[in-house]
Amino acid sequence: MRLTGVELLAHCLAKPGAWQDEPWEGDVVAKVGDKIFAFLGAGVSVGVKCGSNREEADELVETYPEDVTKSAYIGRSGWNTVRLGGTVPDGEILELVDTSYETIVAKLPKAKRP
Repeated sequence: MRLTGVELLAHCLAKPGAWQDEPWEGDVVAKVGDKIFAFLGAGVSVGVKCGSNREEADELVETYPEDVTKSAYIGRSGWNTVRLGGTVPDGEILELVDTSYETIVAKLPKAKRP
C-alpha cells in the first residue's frame, strides 16, 4: 500500500503544535508556529526542507531523479518536492517530513516552540 495525501496530512498534523493552513487557494500546507514545514501538493507530492542549502538538498534529487525536484521559488534554500507513489519509499517520505518539521521548529523563537 502506498502513502496517500490524506495519510501524509494526518502525519503532519500529529506533530506537536502543527496546524493546517491554506495560504493560497487550493494549496494546503502544514505549519508549526507561523512557519510552513510541509507543502502538500494536492495529495500527489510534498514539499519539504531537505537541507540548509541547495547542495545538501541536491543529494536527494541525485538519489531519486525521477521523483524529487528542486522546489519552485524556495528551492535555493534547500526545499525539494517529493512525488508520492514513486521510487522514494513511504518510510523515507515520512522521515523527510519529520526532519523538515524538526528543522523548522529549531528556527522558531523558544517562546513559540511547541
